[in-house]
Amino acid sequence: MKRIFLFLMTNVAVMIVLSASMNILGVGRYMTANGLDLTQLLIFSALIGFTGSIISLLISKWMAKRSTGAQVIDPQAPANAREAWLLDTVHQLADRAGIGRPEVAIYQGAPNAFATGAFKNDALVAVSTGLLESMSEEEVAAVLGHEVAHIANGDMITLTLIQGVVNTFVVFLARVAGYFIDRVVFKNDRGVGMGYYITVIVCELVFGVLASIIVSWFSRQREYRADAGSASLLGSREPMIRALARLGGVEAGELPKAFQASGISGNKAISAMFSSHPPIAARIHALQAAQRL
Repeated sequence: MKRIFLFLMTNVAVMIVLSASMNILGVGRYMTANGLDLTQLLIFSALIGFTGSIISLLISKWMAKRSTGAQVIDPQAPANAREAWLLDTVHQLADRAGIGRPEVAIYQGAPNAFATGAFKNDALVAVSTGLLESMSEEEVAAVLGHEVAHIANGDMITLTLIQGVVNTFVVFLARVAGYFIDRVVFKNDRGVGMGYYITVIVCELVFGVLASIIVSWFSRQREYRADAGSASLLGSREPMIRALARLGGVEAGELPKAFQASGISGNKAISAMFSSHPPIAARIHALQAAQRL
């Protein structure tokens, strides 16, 4: 869930900066000077919404390395046999998946792993020392297959598009609500007043929380697809099932908050609606059910 948290926070930060800049430049006042122009507002909302998500995507690799302290393995000179095996395994999986070979990194922490990057052919796969030390090579390979499947499936790009659409409607609906409250409740008929700005801020927070349910739902679906992708790349579902079972019996490593959605572990969120990962038991059941078909 950490990657998605950082992705969302970066996205929100960009949106706030853009929104504030637009207000300072008078764009908001222009749109409401003679009544609310819904077409202009929708264009304005899409500009802010998609810019936030696209910038988050473009800096995702940099943020991942910074937030986890991941050290990228030099493909020309791995430091030891473990690094050499890790590189070779990821590269073989990437070749099977038909994508460019991603950067491979190791970071200190409890068992976990993630993949990120704006492009299929320029991605990053990182695993924790805890995962490497607690699993067999076959189980680690299954986890790596899961992460490579995320890249091959274009999950980060799809997440960016979904987040952009969600952002657009959050910005749009918050401003429609702000305009309505300012006119009807505060009886302001000249431009926009404090009622508009306060309502917009509150609505963006509320709508943003509700919108995260949509993003979380997509994140859960992509975990099932990545599990199946790992099984396909390895030619068997058993390694992924064993890896998940082992993760279910250990304390999954906590990734930096923006990258939890790309991690392998199950999420323990209070509400299942906001969880970026399905329960590990459900993921194992899905693999076993597919195996019986």
